[in-house]
Amino acid sequence: MKKQYFILLLVSSLGFAQQDAWVYFNAKPSSQLYFNSPLQMLSQRALDRRSNQSIALDTKDIPIEPSYISQIKAKTGITVLAKSKWLNAIHVRGSQPNLNTLKTLPFVSKIDFADKSLNQSGRISKSVKIKRVRKSENTKIDFAYGNSTNQILMLNGQVLHQQNFIGSGKIIAVMDSGFPGVDVAQPFQRLRDNNKILGGYNFVLRNSNFYSGDSHGTLVLSTMGGYKENSLIGTAPDASYYLFVTEDDNSENPIEESLWVEAAEKADSLGVDVINTSLGYFDFDNSSYDHTYSDMNGATTFMSRAAEIAFSRGMIVVASAGNSGASSSNPHIAVPADAVSVIAVGAVNAAKNRVSFSSIGPSFDQRIKPEIMAQGQSAVVSDQAGNIGLANGTSFSAPIMAGMIASLWQALPQKTNRQIRDIVLKSADKFANPNNQFGYGIPNFALALNNNLSSNSLIVDEFIIYPNPTADFISVLLPPQFKTGTLFIYNTNGQKMMEQTVISNLPTISLKSLDKGLYFYKMESDNFSKSGKIIKQ
Repeated sequence: MKKQYFILLLVSSLGFAQQDAWVYFNAKPSSQLYFNSPLQMLSQRALDRRSNQSIALDTKDIPIEPSYISQIKAKTGITVLAKSKWLNAIHVRGSQPNLNTLKTLPFVSKIDFADKSLNQSGRISKSVKIKRVRKSENTKIDFAYGNSTNQILMLNGQVLHQQNFIGSGKIIAVMDSGFPGVDVAQPFQRLRDNNKILGGYNFVLRNSNFYSGDSHGTLVLSTMGGYKENSLIGTAPDASYYLFVTEDDNSENPIEESLWVEAAEKADSLGVDVINTSLGYFDFDNSSYDHTYSDMNGATTFMSRAAEIAFSRGMIVVASAGNSGASSSNPHIAVPADAVSVIAVGAVNAAKNRVSFSSIGPSFDQRIKPEIMAQGQSAVVSDQAGNIGLANGTSFSAPIMAGMIASLWQALPQKTNRQIRDIVLKSADKFANPNNQFGYGIPNFALALNNNLSSNSLIVDEFIIYPNPTADFISVLLPPQFKTGTLFIYNTNGQKMMEQTVISNLPTISLKSLDKGLYFYKMESDNFSKSGKIIKQ
């Protein structure tokens, strides 16, 4: 028995255990056929998105040659688990000797093992693991009832909503671990009644039952598409959604990265505008597959390379920064937040202070990460039963931001994805002086909107003062027919505290001289008067 045991160990050490790997191909022989008939690979909406942004079709859009996959499936001991046309590769599993035989096929350019020690370049030295975004304890719900006002006001998103920019006409793809309850729970009734759930797919189980699995995706979706008056209003309640299950809650394996890539390619083909992914990958059940901080350069991992391609197709990818910021050994962002064009979103609390669990930058190649921040502590969400509660994690700051970006893009439909990304970052409060904890800071979507509407656009159809409540500054937007006016602010005793001339393009008014508390304002212009309350925090 001892000899047999020794032989089994020897076999394992020689690499006969099952390995995950990506097999890359060197050609797409059917390219011209697809270029001649692009609707065979992309929907009309996807083609329109490309056309509107002057993005040409290229070989990345061409499907993998089916005969290549068939020949590999025919090989002994090889299982094909996923495929990517963008990277012209398939995800396979088999023993190292069996996988190495694939190198002799004329259409195979290389094999990249998930275990880096099996690749010719050798294994990069390991760093300490960090937690995955998805399965952190920070996603616990305490079922405390409340409302979602703060997570929207923090971003000045109410200014978009007041003008009915709530995501209409935009499509968001949500990649997550499952969406149970979305088909029955009350906070998603508005989406269902208006046919805003366009479909989805369970890539883990390879079936159409995406209303199954872990409920993390349900919580995530609720921050964007949820709608329950006086309890929860999502940042894009009028957007349309595709729901894709790519995360297997029972294990952690590189196949989940490949499934995400498949879903992103599907989203592209369907004409999706924004992808939200509240998932992050760094360590796996098999530690030999783990990523290292040196992999966080936006150009190494399978998922991050695909995320960058997604951006090149005209989509915006929003990703959670990660929940490992409190780690003393490795507090950095994870895949795919490291990708160059991905908008990685960190977490702040209701007072706009960074939460300790929020992963930090920079990327390994010293780029600013995360890009921006949103509320990720005590974020208001709905569970699968329709209960409104609170949840913590960058898993929620990302979709809050993704919905707001979709709503802004609705307001600025002529802008490209690159322009929208730039506009959002430039509106953030630390844009002039970013750092590795906050990135460029907390965006101001009212500023983003007002600074980028054309002179012929209707800015507002009524008087708007924001943010309200406020800590320091307010902005005043006048109806287009009124170019100037006077703002009066009174305390609760009726004493005038401020008098300020307002012009239509005045960006901000300082309230720093006022003590905290409740005030009344009155805005007066020719043939126009508006009164209300304002709270100084």
